[in-house]
Amino acid sequence: MLRNIYHRMLAWLGAIAYGFPSHGMKVIGVTGTKGKSTTCLMIARIFEAQGHSIAMISSLGYKINKEEWPNMTKMTMPGRFQLQKFLARARRAGVSHVVIEVTSEGMAQGRLSGIKVDCAVFTNLHKEHIESHGSFENYKRAKLELFRRTRNIHVINVEDTYVDEFLILASNMKITYGLTRGDITQKILELKLKLAGEFNIINALAAIGTAHAYGLDFLKAKATVESILVVPGRMEYIEAGQPFGIVVDYAHTPESLEGAYQTLKPKAGRLICVLGAAGGGRDAWKRPVFGEIAERYCDDVILTNEDPYDENPEAIMEKIASGFSKAQNPNFKIQKILDRKEAIQKAIASAQAGDTVVITGKGSETSMALAGGNLIPWSDRDEVVNAVKHGTAK
Repeated sequence: MLRNIYHRMLAWLGAIAYGFPSHGMKVIGVTGTKGKSTTCLMIARIFEAQGHSIAMISSLGYKINKEEWPNMTKMTMPGRFQLQKFLARARRAGVSHVVIEVTSEGMAQGRLSGIKVDCAVFTNLHKEHIESHGSFENYKRAKLELFRRTRNIHVINVEDTYVDEFLILASNMKITYGLTRGDITQKILELKLKLAGEFNIINALAAIGTAHAYGLDFLKAKATVESILVVPGRMEYIEAGQPFGIVVDYAHTPESLEGAYQTLKPKAGRLICVLGAAGGGRDAWKRPVFGEIAERYCDDVILTNEDPYDENPEAIMEKIASGFSKAQNPNFKIQKILDRKEAIQKAIASAQAGDTVVITGKGSETSMALAGGNLIPWSDRDEVVNAVKHGTAK
């Protein structure tokens, strides 16, 4: 509680120090469990394509007009004075709309204090961050808070289990979306995305719904999302001359992991999965569930390190392995390789033409979190390219 008050006070001090910069722009906050980063990117691309000056802050990185730089903080929604400093910089650059990926932790700590949010976008809600919030109800309450404090526009996934709790909150305009229900639907739009997965269609519908709320051209918005080739670290296919598929994905919840595997499995000869889980008390309940999901879809799985923080990485791997039963898949092959670089190399070396290697958990992140708050440079994408170039691919 005291920690949250501390962060809230800093947010207000930052707003005062930088002259409440959000008040000169339209701020769009995107929240939910999955799809936030991709939805933010899609919204930014749509608005930019239709002549608006855009800023974006998400786990994918920072953007102000044409200038982009990586998010090196391992913090999706920066605290202290950083968010207000970014907004002040965006306002000086003449930005009209700012897209912010809004996290439950950021809301609980009041990091949006002093920021006027014009539009709130809801993607979906699943069990996540239970340890840090104390319960799922507290986690959900943090997500709902964005909509309570945003009175102008609400864009809501009408097919989500918890939709009614979002719809009941007051706003001047509500736009709903879904695959088959809502104001914006795949049934009507028939999107043909270059990005894989049904979840990306849902993300695109959220982005188009947001554009629609601001009166942007509907068909141009559709064309923009259909033209996106890749979202860094989100079902990102790595082409380095190998005769099989390699995918890097940020999947770090049971639902997103299963969604990635479901999308890739039908296309794979063998599905070879490099899998870990974050430490630092981050939803330890997920670890055996990851194991259960991997057993259902993967032909081979290599358990490895991800972001251990102060936990024993070998103990994390054992927790994932506790979800394996071999009852569902007797041919399921399991390896444990603590060194993530070696695990990636091993997966790629074992793949043959027609197989798919999928590396989950870190996506486009640029560092790995170790004990004592230490961060070391890291890139799954770079490790994949290096492994292929140095001849480990068949």
